[in-house]
Amino acid sequence: MPELPEVETMRRGIADVVGSVIVDVERVPCERKPILISPRIATLRRRVVGQAVVTVDRVGKRVLLRLESGDALIFEPRMTGLVLLADPPSVEHLRMQLMFDRSPSSLWYWDRRGLGSVRLLTATQQQQQLGPHKLGPDALAITEDDLRARLQGSRRAIKVALLDQKVVAGVGNLYASELLHLAAVHPAKRCDQLTRADWRAVHQQMLHVLHEAIRYEGSTLSDGTYRNALNQAGGYQNQHRVYDREGADCPSCRNGRIERIVQTQRSTFFCKSCQPRRGRRREVVQGD
Repeated sequence: MPELPEVETMRRGIADVVGSVIVDVERVPCERKPILISPRIATLRRRVVGQAVVTVDRVGKRVLLRLESGDALIFEPRMTGLVLLADPPSVEHLRMQLMFDRSPSSLWYWDRRGLGSVRLLTATQQQQQLGPHKLGPDALAITEDDLRARLQGSRRAIKVALLDQKVVAGVGNLYASELLHLAAVHPAKRCDQLTRADWRAVHQQMLHVLHEAIRYEGSTLSDGTYRNALNQAGGYQNQHRVYDREGADCPSCRNGRIERIVQTQRSTFFCKSCQPRRGRRREVVQGD
């Protein structure tokens, strides 16, 4: 967290800054673990002050403020970062403030654990660090054929492979569990063992889950960290079918229970009744 739906919600939430001119930027004094801000704040200020925001974009799990100079401010929230227009959840975790010449007058970057970053990149650096040789196609844009072509020869588990940002950008741990449940594909099944029907289901449910999560403005988990740009909780956590529901009855088949396994040091949740490791996949009823 945040994953694609949360970052896309942030992007949409700050879209009103397009056309505004940056009048100042400051690194907010913070006693917590410092985040990476690059270049140093004095250099960053010199390059962004007086620049208008041309677009607000998203690349994978990053928010980009593209400036008229061609530079872009890249906000990478990682685990607990937020891009905000409203009062932050706590003052002590504020990291950076951008000030504009019109309303909304300020944009804040907040990060509780300090794992995120803010970087100013030139157009060339953007291509070098965020181009197609570094990141795969966006999860909302990749085709079924492209997804299958990129992974069908891999011996990795499908859940692990979906988290590889060089293959497909934006999917994270939470939504990988959710989409594989609805696709009725076992998370530990090897990519080279998936059928065409499996790939079709994975692709369809990836789009479905991500679009639905965006519609609900992301998932705010039990720690309450994720908030949208107006410091309001998301709502998709109420739609989770398997994530963090170990031991609960499966809402799809009503016969199995949600189980938890660990893959590459991350928790994966699934129902082995709906998502058999071997044999034919079962259709999962999505419900209302």
